[in-house]
Amino acid sequence: MSVFTVSKKPSKSRNMFFDDPVDIARYDDVRYQQFEKLTDKQLGFFWRPEEVDILRDSKDFKNMSEAEQHIFTSNLKRQILLDSVQGRAPNLALLPIVSLPELETWIETWAFSETIHSRSYTHIIRNIYADPSIVFDKITSNKEITDCAESISKYYDNLIDRNRISPGFGSYEHKKALWLCINAVNALEGIRFYVSFACSWAFAELKKMEGNAKIIKLIARDENVHLASTTHILRLLPKEDKDFIKIKEECADEVLEIMKEVVDQEKSWADYLFRDGSMIGLNASVLKTYIEWIAAKRCTAVGIKHNFAGGSNPLPWTQKWIGGGEVQVAPQETEISSYIIGGVKKDVGSDTFKGFSL
Repeated sequence: MSVFTVSKKPSKSRNMFFDDPVDIARYDDVRYQQFEKLTDKQLGFFWRPEEVDILRDSKDFKNMSEAEQHIFTSNLKRQILLDSVQGRAPNLALLPIVSLPELETWIETWAFSETIHSRSYTHIIRNIYADPSIVFDKITSNKEITDCAESISKYYDNLIDRNRISPGFGSYEHKKALWLCINAVNALEGIRFYVSFACSWAFAELKKMEGNAKIIKLIARDENVHLASTTHILRLLPKEDKDFIKIKEECADEVLEIMKEVVDQEKSWADYLFRDGSMIGLNASVLKTYIEWIAAKRCTAVGIKHNFAGGSNPLPWTQKWIGGGEVQVAPQETEISSYIIGGVKKDVGSDTFKGFSL
């Protein structure tokens, strides 16, 4: 396999995966503008964890109960492991089979943003622990954490293994491996982080660990962009290739089981977090209801038949943290985290400056 192979097939007429490899990285005439928009949005959202002041969090952490410290640190450990997977897996699994330049660039942008998330966790831990290794060295020995990592990794690994079998490239089984992988990633991006997110924001609602909550807000904003990409892919694949119509039907039960496993693991995680006590305004029971509500939304978005409880958001106050710029604060009280760096609004038309002269 070469890093550059000339194709006579125009990129705009290729499918997203298993077609001719990407040759010229051109973005003037793309097949799917959706991925170009996602790349622009993610680049406009670029941020660095060092931009957020978390100095007060160290004092807040010392004043928290042991149960609250357990909740806070355990969530960070789990997020570290999940984003360790996501920082490398999209590139390893998807780039070898991608065929469109706009999708190739999106995948690379997506994976890079995940590395920023990983770096942000180190930034937080360095601030509240004198010795960060106390946290990092115990992550992989925690079964509650490694179980969920294995749950997502097996679908990436299966696709990566299929990619290496040259005679089977683009086969029906190869396509099925892609379908299951994207569904597993969709569940990861759309569900797996939200117990942790809710806890971080709940602390901030109590005026604790507010710097951490702002970082998590930025991470959640990114994850929503990543979720949009996997949702687009799942919707487009059956339109591109009739094999995926059949695969979607064949794998319907397995995909639903993926979602159920994610929900069950998140519920178990909520129990683990609150095993030593709850925190004001949040407990394992309400988090379980919250995860069911989120899972119902994610399933509906990609046409998965489910029996998760929908209804209204059991934690409506989380919306102000998930929304891009809904948190309004006085600059002297706390750091503003709702800005966008490099964002461009394309609202200028050909007649915008009609009649204007210098």
